[in-house]
Amino acid sequence: MSMQNVLDMVGRVADWLPNWLIAVLVLAAAAGLALLLHGAAVRLMRRLVAPRHVFVQSLLSATRSLSRAALVLFALAIVLPAVPLDREATRIVAHWLLVLFIVLVGWAGITALMLATDFYLARSRAGDPSDPLARKHVTQVRVLRRVTVTVAIIITVAAALMTFDSVRQYGVSLIASAGAAGIVVGLALRPLLTNLFAGIQLAITQPIRLGDAVIVENEWGWVEEITGTYVVIKIWDWRRLVVPLSYFLEKPFQNWTRQSTDLIGTVLLWVDYTVPVARIRAELEKVAKASKLWDGQVVNLQVVDSNDRALQLRALVSARTSPEAWDLRCEVREKLILFLQQEYPGALPKQRAELIDLAERRSSAAQQAVAGL
Repeated sequence: MSMQNVLDMVGRVADWLPNWLIAVLVLAAAAGLALLLHGAAVRLMRRLVAPRHVFVQSLLSATRSLSRAALVLFALAIVLPAVPLDREATRIVAHWLLVLFIVLVGWAGITALMLATDFYLARSRAGDPSDPLARKHVTQVRVLRRVTVTVAIIITVAAALMTFDSVRQYGVSLIASAGAAGIVVGLALRPLLTNLFAGIQLAITQPIRLGDAVIVENEWGWVEEITGTYVVIKIWDWRRLVVPLSYFLEKPFQNWTRQSTDLIGTVLLWVDYTVPVARIRAELEKVAKASKLWDGQVVNLQVVDSNDRALQLRALVSARTSPEAWDLRCEVREKLILFLQQEYPGALPKQRAELIDLAERRSSAAQQAVAGL
């Protein structure tokens, strides 16, 4: 059978099919051809790129879906003018291709941002909790990335809405917050926008960073995660406290590792007035030097308070991080109490009382009464 006969047969079959089905088949064939070309190109590039180029390999993997969608969209846009559709149907298909192109551009921007930030974070020393500068950079990058992704999604949705005449006013309102629809949308998105701007301010001013030891709502823990709308605090007993971003701009809280991770731990003891303070001070230095948690900087014992019953001693010891400072405080408290129990049991706080002979007091009072007569 000659080529001309095959073409004639295809033409006769095409005459029997409706135009919409022919258009679907042509668009499907274009999309399938684009997928085949994309798969072959990806395999060829993987063979050309050496395995030692980890970044290029990861880049190909991360952009595979994006490049596939872009190639399919490009193929559909090329064959669209050739499909047998009327003007209105062609306009509808072209409109949806424009919407998909806008989504594709937003997707590409977000993908590029994620790749760039992941590459930066991979090079930073994010795993070193004793490096405040590294934690500062990681916090800034992650918070700004989440904020930027949120803004990119809002702009992409607004741009896609603006292509529809019936809902164009909502897309304009979402961007410019103009008119009554903009006011309604602004009120509905007020919590989101509040936390969005709070995230930008947190990333710039850095009142908290990932890994900081903080006290929030009378709970002590570490900043475990900072998202675009909330902060997760890992409590010392492994509970999670979820706090809105705006909380850290509106209410006071304690940050124990704002400038550095070094901390001074405090141990308070009540003892009797007869305690040998110098002996306890020497024991504190001995305990600190023997501990692996002490950083070798601060160790001191002072009498900080007294009342009618006892003295209050304050022991100060320093550590490299907040968890080590907590463990060191517990260790010092335990060993000082054990030292007092073994060496100076009489130095523990006492309840003093005076014993009075009531019979003798009654007799003395009776004698005084008789003498008065």
